[in-house]
Amino acid sequence: MEPLDSQIRFLLEADRLKTVLRQSTLADRSRRENSAEHSWHLALMALVLAGHAPPGTDLGQVMAMVVLHDLVEIDAGDLSVYAPAADQARQQDAERAAADRLFAILPAAQAASLRALWDEFEERATPEAKFARALDRLQPMLLNMVTGGGTWRAPGVTADRALARVALIEDGSPSLGAYARDMVEAAVASGILAPEPARTTRDDDGTP
Repeated sequence: MEPLDSQIRFLLEADRLKTVLRQSTLADRSRRENSAEHSWHLALMALVLAGHAPPGTDLGQVMAMVVLHDLVEIDAGDLSVYAPAADQARQQDAERAAADRLFAILPAAQAASLRALWDEFEERATPEAKFARALDRLQPMLLNMVTGGGTWRAPGVTADRALARVALIEDGSPSLGAYARDMVEAAVASGILAPEPARTTRDDDGTP
């Protein structure tokens, strides 16, 4: 098979990402967002919010990562970030298997290059990967704020769990992290996100 044939096959396979529905709805609440729309939105965020990336960040690399990282959902589907740990572990295994299959469609050198970008995003060790992950965590929060809570309305989601995701945003961009932290506070104040559960106080003998 000629390299161009493999590349076109990969691109047509990637079209299937448009059929994968995410947990978030569109800002107008008309329907659920699909994963291809999510990837496009992240690429636009990388362009518009470039000033909030760490100095020296390669924004071309960031944009490549955000376009590639969810392709694995063609096989693995989307899973809520608030899903149980066991489900998250199964999702990671499914996504790695999907990456193995999808990138192997491409010519070998290109497959290795794009797979390395996907792995870099997952490992979150470089400034580019950290900023890309920050955008990935911020985008659904923005949608939650304009859709009356969105995925925050799921059972068991409280402010402390949302703030745990904000830590990833802060790691990639302190300014975006501060913005996200303010959003969580505003969401709790407006009633679209449940507050952190009150901690049970105990007597000296350990009795509640």
